[in-house]
Amino acid sequence: MSAIPDYEQAGELKIGQVGIANLRIRNLDVSKICAEMADRVRSAPKLFQRAAVILDFGGLSDCPDASTVKALVDGLHGAGVLPVAIAYGTSAIESLSREVGLPLLAKFRAAYETGSVVAQAAPPQPSEPVPAAKPASAAAVPVAPPTAASPGMMHVTPVRSGQQIYAQDRDLTVCATVGAGAEVIADGSIHIYGALRGRALAGAGGLATARIFCREFNAELVAIAGTYKVLEEIPKDLIGKPVQIWLENDSLRIEALA
Repeated sequence: MSAIPDYEQAGELKIGQVGIANLRIRNLDVSKICAEMADRVRSAPKLFQRAAVILDFGGLSDCPDASTVKALVDGLHGAGVLPVAIAYGTSAIESLSREVGLPLLAKFRAAYETGSVVAQAAPPQPSEPVPAAKPASAAAVPVAPPTAASPGMMHVTPVRSGQQIYAQDRDLTVCATVGAGAEVIADGSIHIYGALRGRALAGAGGLATARIFCREFNAELVAIAGTYKVLEEIPKDLIGKPVQIWLENDSLRIEALA
């Protein structure tokens, strides 16, 4: 009787806003993680061959030992990627990073934690006269002053191979083609009124409600809040079509636009 295949992934791969892959370890099975990564490299070598990878051990109940992590680093090198750092966690993780000789990235994980909220300082408001005090009997109901909407970023020329466009804290609209090897990134949503042949990463700061819209879909990679798909995973009937992409129940959805 044949063995039942194990479909549960040992490592969940997320893509960061600067193209660095965050490999969150769910099950410290070194051979399985390395085999999964080798499969990713084979399926999309232009994206993952010699890609920089950050090791994130936050999904484990215990901090791994240095010898196991060194074996993992060696195995990932053999799979075709380059581990460059460890994601910040506990003091034990900090000690581990020193033992294995990898730097610690303190802020990388925060944007991709489910339910995490990164507080941002509000822009300074113009000074106004202090209103006179109300009688004690009157209910004090604070009213927030109206704020101007943050405009999105507009890019009107083609994004060529090797270029990267990043819209920080806003949406990105591209009125031209995003070529193969190019990368467009936004903390909000991305709208592309042309062909998408490169990479598009929306919700780069962790905004799971961000979306990607494009007129002609041929993307090398698309991601929402770090959850990604490569072209080889896209249904053939969507290639070359106008589509919208969003995140639903931690899974990337892609549908043709009417």
